[in-house]
Amino acid sequence: MPVLEVTLLGTNGGPPPLAGRFGISSALVVNGATYVVDCGRGAVSQYVRAGLSMPSLTAIFLTHLHADHTVDYFSFPLLAGGASGTRGFSEPIGVYGPGPSGHESGVAGAPGPVPGTVEMTRLANRAFAAHTTFFSSEHFGVDPASMVDVHDVLPPASVGASLTETAPPMEPFVVMTDDNVRVSAVLVPHGAVFPAYAYRFDTAHGSVVFSGDTARSDNLGRLAHRADLLVHEAAAAEALPALGLRPALLEHIRDVHTDVADLGAIAVAADVGAVVVNHLSPGALAAEEWQSLIDRSRENAGFRGEMILGEDLMRIPVSARAAR
Repeated sequence: MPVLEVTLLGTNGGPPPLAGRFGISSALVVNGATYVVDCGRGAVSQYVRAGLSMPSLTAIFLTHLHADHTVDYFSFPLLAGGASGTRGFSEPIGVYGPGPSGHESGVAGAPGPVPGTVEMTRLANRAFAAHTTFFSSEHFGVDPASMVDVHDVLPPASVGASLTETAPPMEPFVVMTDDNVRVSAVLVPHGAVFPAYAYRFDTAHGSVVFSGDTARSDNLGRLAHRADLLVHEAAAAEALPALGLRPALLEHIRDVHTDVADLGAIAVAADVGAVVVNHLSPGALAAEEWQSLIDRSRENAGFRGEMILGEDLMRIPVSARAAR
């Protein structure tokens, strides 16, 4: 079994449910420990379907707080926290996600600042208080919030990031380290979202970068420099008009995501070993059409590494280029 491997739990881009692809979520396994990046629709079910060990779950990283990246996050502690045997995890896992943005809430009846990851977790636990209370009254189950150690990730103050300057030029900063990985991040541009992060996992066996949702970004290029694997989101810009999307949504997708046509050039500039094309928008576009767009992007840029079309439950072994 590879000592470093990425499993794509879900590859669909955007909130609307799609039968053929689950919501965006990936898992990185290193030395038997599992780290999940984003928790889109069905992440827990896909984790189990992939045969990943629930007791091995070590940490969750959220790139940003759009629902298609977070909707199944609290399901991990709610459904598996404290569950017996191989069905759950018995020690608290780390959770790392964006801190408060400074945005004021646009939700009717919920005034005040938009919550970051810590407050989102507290509110989710409160929403499911009936579940926890009923089980605890029968003397089993645990408080889900006790099974997560949650950290709000904010960029260094020196970067000067703000609601109006969401991804200024910056160097990567360290988010977390343990015996298996060092995790670094940079801010990436994703429309009104702040903060939005890309993450890099450096291990003794190789390095993997997850772009999160982003328009083309020099920050991401710095983070991904000479990574062994870049897992990058993609929008098929030329296929979007045929979907009949509202003009505002069409403009949004084009402005805040990365055109698949640019991925080859991004890979060359960052000098990465290989690219996995993920968070596919539109996810319903036929695989052969996606593959054609990916091949063209690779050939036009002269990228010599692999560019792989992501599919749900795909496993990608990773090794350091120096060892290959």
